Amino acid sequence: MLAFSSRQDEGDDARIATILDRQVPAEKLRALKQLGAFHALYRKEEIVYVAGISDKPRAAIAVRAGGEILGSIWVVVDGPLSEDRTQALQEAAKAAALHLLRHRTGEDVERRLRADLLATVLEGGTHAPQAAVRLGLSVQPACVLALAVTGEPSAPDRVAAGHRVAEALALHLAAIHPRTAAASLGGVTYAVLPTGSDQDALRVAEAFLGRMGDRVPAVIGIGRLAARPAELRRSRADADRVLRVLGSGRSQRRSARLSDVYAASLLEELTDRIAAEDDLPDGPVIRLRAYDAQHHTAHTDTLEAWLNTFGDVAAAAAAVHIHPNTFRYRLKRLAVVAGIDLDDPEARFEAMLQLRLHPPRH
Repeated sequence: MLAFSSRQDEGDDARIATILDRQVPAEKLRALKQLGAFHALYRKEEIVYVAGISDKPRAAIAVRAGGEILGSIWVVVDGPLSEDRTQALQEAAKAAALHLLRHRTGEDVERRLRADLLATVLEGGTHAPQAAVRLGLSVQPACVLALAVTGEPSAPDRVAAGHRVAEALALHLAAIHPRTAAASLGGVTYAVLPTGSDQDALRVAEAFLGRMGDRVPAVIGIGRLAARPAELRRSRADADRVLRVLGSGRSQRRSARLSDVYAASLLEELTDRIAAEDDLPDGPVIRLRAYDAQHHTAHTDTLEAWLNTFGDVAAAAAAVHIHPNTFRYRLKRLAVVAGIDLDDPEARFEAMLQLRLHPPRH
């Protein structure tokens, strides 16, 4: 919701909620999608009439600049529009398109400048302090937030979704602190948020993702607190490490600090080293997986369940849906096959580490 006209109190509850929250209520958005309203709106030049979603019907028209959709105008109506009102709404859409284009042209220049300055700050170097001064980021501590859209990289709407969520994050942060700087660099949206602690930055990230809901699958990594601009580069590195963990499936969180996912981050880095140097030696887990693949057994899953439940046979057996006595037999068998002493804490730790580095594919 960018703007609204007067007398909106004469609308209905859905319109009032949209204005107050600056976004369409989630249940109304789902209903509009199921009805095919957006499909019709963005593929037709004509006005789309929508009824049955809210207390009052809507008339909507897309705001276009050539073949590009810039947005849409929605009007609360009592019924289908007359010819005069149809023409008035069409003219309003044309005027809105010109206004948005002029506004975007000026914003693009400012956005590119701020993106260049922010990139200079985050990369560090001799020019970083001056860039931080120009962005107004040199007067108090700050954290770097890194946002990325998850999902298939080849999805056709992933880039568009990334742009939308990046703009939404910039607006959200600007409302919190006027000196926030945000820019998209290499497919990731970075923001520098002046704050007194990374915990406050985490709350901001959680609030933003909560407002977004599940409309866009996005995650946010938060770097450590930077007391001065020179430390923002390290904060960005932290945020990037968190992003990788959140996108790898090792954590179910949508936002986190490095301290929240530090162990998982180390596992990601160790996985990289193993992949680059191919230095994972033969061990119990490797032997178990080879045996399972050859004999169609499930010894690796058995070992993982036992380790995850701290040796509680009853709980481990329930996790893999077998009888405890069957589980005990498998446990003895896998110890022989893998050549592992399950009473040795070092052997257990090594097995857990290898399972975490390469989780079994169920």
